[in-house]
Parts: sequence; structure tokens; C-alpha cells
Amino acid sequence: MHRAAFLLRRLPVQSTLSSARQTFSSPSARAFSSKQDWAREDIQKIYDHPLLDLVFRATNVHRQHHDPTKIQLCTLMNIKTGGCSEDCSYCSQSSRYSTPTKASPLLEIGPVIEAARRAKENGSTRFCMGAAWRDLAGRKRGFERILQMVREVRSMGMEVCTTLGMLSPQQAAQLKEAGLTAYNHNLDTSREFYPQVITSRSYDERLDTITAVRDAGISVCSGGILGLGESDEDRVGLIWEVANMPEHPESFPVNALVPIPGTPLEGNDVVPYHTLLRTIATARIVLPDTIIRLAAGRNTLAESEQAMCFMAGANAIFTGDQMLTTPCAPWDEDKAMMGRWGLEGMGSFQQARVASKENVIPQGMVLE
Repeated sequence: MHRAAFLLRRLPVQSTLSSARQTFSSPSARAFSSKQDWAREDIQKIYDHPLLDLVFRATNVHRQHHDPTKIQLCTLMNIKTGGCSEDCSYCSQSSRYSTPTKASPLLEIGPVIEAARRAKENGSTRFCMGAAWRDLAGRKRGFERILQMVREVRSMGMEVCTTLGMLSPQQAAQLKEAGLTAYNHNLDTSREFYPQVITSRSYDERLDTITAVRDAGISVCSGGILGLGESDEDRVGLIWEVANMPEHPESFPVNALVPIPGTPLEGNDVVPYHTLLRTIATARIVLPDTIIRLAAGRNTLAESEQAMCFMAGANAIFTGDQMLTTPCAPWDEDKAMMGRWGLEGMGSFQQARVASKENVIPQGMVLE
């Protein structure tokens, strides 16, 4: 049997939520295991599969490795807006472009902690903080303030994530000591297409930061953006890069470009829904244990389209006031949507790989 055909073999369908939960918790049921030696052509063959069959197979993999009734609610806050020296062609926070986003200094600790409390009260279990910086060079006082933010959010019992640009191993170690759960550093797209999007930071520099984060014992959150002008092969290339890391990332955000006036990509077309769905399904098959985060652009999707993404393997969303610079669905709308589809919020530290790094073992969970 051809290797790709074997990888896409038909898996048993779970008929009830109770059996799905049993499959989720049973190590013996995880026949489709994670691996780090994917051939790019094999991922391409998975991606090119007929869409509905691809979603069906991704659904089965998802049910083997996750509770299909659980979705993590995450809230993202911009703690330092604009003025970034990078030239990311999609980003309104770059100082090189004339956009509606204006530069502002790093927030004080109080408003950030209040926002985290509000997020927790509304059901979010991960609080993410983003700062528009290339790196932390020369930002000692600001970094110390962020470390205190991490400590205080973590003391609330929430997972805490930051995205602060490039990190040194020493900075990653300090974040880990402060209690950071995860660090977001997206690859954005394939290595081949990347220079068409960003020139101020190399692909390898991004990978170096991810290595520093992983070596510090922090969970890695790394994904990409669809709609940059990339090809199907570039989307496969992104998944291939992530899938062949020494350890699959804890989470893989899938962003759909929201074209922002003043950026070089302001005229790009919105990524077709079928492309978004195909990418999610492929990522679920190739990254079976990873949380797939439906991120920027979700507010443009119909509720039924979001539900299909959840079926295909997406199991985290960003909810609240807004993303970094783009709109976000409010908590009440998202919780109502989840109720209509029989979905529940995922608790903090309930994902096995996060729990293992944090030495937090939820009751009844089996860590392999």
C-alpha cells in the first residue's frame, strides 16, 4: 500500500460523545501516532485529497487524540501597540507603513491584570499578551514588567502566553521561571515564500527563537497566516516545517489574513473558506496531538463554517474584545455558539502536553 494511502486509511467513527471521550482518554486507541519525519510529498498528497473525505479522516484523527466536545477559549491582549521596526507586509503595527494603528508604550501591570481577570470570568483559560517588538534588546525594565505580568496572570490559575519577538535562551529561561505556559512565534508561511512577506527577520532566526523556547521547557505555539499570496505548496511547506520540528508545537494557530489599509497586502483577496478548512484538516492529520487554534479572521466565518472547522480538528479560539489589531467575536456570542453545537470550554492545563511541562496532572488524565 502506498505510504500516503496508509496514512489516510479509514479510521473507525465514534458514534456517541461518551465513546468519543473514552477514545480520547485511552492510550490504546491512539493508533495514529505523532511523528517528526514527514516527507513533504506525503503531506502534499494528504492536502490534495478530496475535501470532504479529508475532513472525515481528520475528524477521526481528532477524536483519537482529543475530546471532540472541548474547545479552549483564549483571550489575546496587545500590551504594547505599534512602532515595530520589522517590515512584515501584513502587519499594521510596523513603523514602516502608514496605517490606522498608532504606537503606544508598554501598558502598566494593573490594566493587564484586570483584563486577565475579566477574561477568566468570561470563561477564557489562556491569556496571551503581545508586544510589537523585534526583540527585547535594551528593554530590561519593560521585560521585568512583563515578567511580573506573567507571574500575576499565572497566579490566577490561567495558562499564560506571550509573543514578544525574538528571544535569547536567557530570556526564555526567565519567562519559564516566571511561570510562562507558552510562547507564540509563528513561522507565517513556507521557507520558500517567506522572503516575499518579511525581509527584516530571517526564517532561521524564527526557528532559533522557537528552539530557545523549547529548550527552556516552555510550550511552543507556532503556526501561520493564510492569504499572504502563497500557494497550496507553501501551505504544505509551513505544515511540513512545523511537523518536522524535534517536538511538535503544543499549538498551531491558523490565521486568515485580514487585509489592513496602509499595509503592502491591503489589496489581497480574503482566503477562500475551503482553503482554510483544507489547511486545518491537513494540520490535524499531520499534527495529531497539537491544539489547532482558529485565530485571526474567524469573525468573518459563518457559524456553520466554524463548526466544520471544529469537526476538522480546530479546538481553540480567540474570544473577547479583539485580537492584536483585528476584530474578535465577544465571549457571549462564542459561548452561545458553543452551546448550540454541544461544545464545552476546555479547562486550564487540561491539554496533556501542557500539563506535562507544568507538572500539573488533571484528574483522570493519562500522560504517555
